[in-house]
Amino acid sequence: MLSSSSFLKGEKIYLHSLALTDVPALMEWQGNEHVMRSFDALPMKFKGVNEWEDWIKETGSDKFRFAIRSIDKKQLIGYAELEGILWNHRVGWISIMIGDETNHGKGFGKEAMEKVIYYAFNELNLHRLQLTVFAYNQKAIAMYERLGFQKEGTYREFLERDGKRHDMFLYGLLRNEWRKQNSK
Repeated sequence: MLSSSSFLKGEKIYLHSLALTDVPALMEWQGNEHVMRSFDALPMKFKGVNEWEDWIKETGSDKFRFAIRSIDKKQLIGYAELEGILWNHRVGWISIMIGDETNHGKGFGKEAMEKVIYYAFNELNLHRLQLTVFAYNQKAIAMYERLGFQKEGTYREFLERDGKRHDMFLYGLLRNEWRKQNSK
């Protein structure tokens, strides 16, 4: 079980706030077709400096954004979000992006998700987290399932990429399922 004293810091990463100095990294990542097509169903659209700055400054009671920074280099390697929170139902959406592909497959994403999930269930007292993932993003699906998310539905032929139709899956994780999995 995760210790409450380290819920924002892991062995490889720590969660922190995004800063305006992170804009250059965000702008670089938006040019990576593979990363962006794994993250978003919307067409690739480049944001300018002002749009990224506004996004970083954006606040609201239904969203929490986290910079994912490497412990060793203190650099931004990605971000995670809890958003669309329905407080009356204690339900929220979770998403993550590891921006630079050289950081994929190193456990940064899994560790960051563990920290954000802990935050959602123990700090925000949420009952349910949900996310969507494209069927072709097999590495993300495997990670979500290792974290305890269960596939709850399929949006059949949801998006079209390069002339092919792809499903999008809905995954959910309940707090009691997460606690049971992490009490071992």
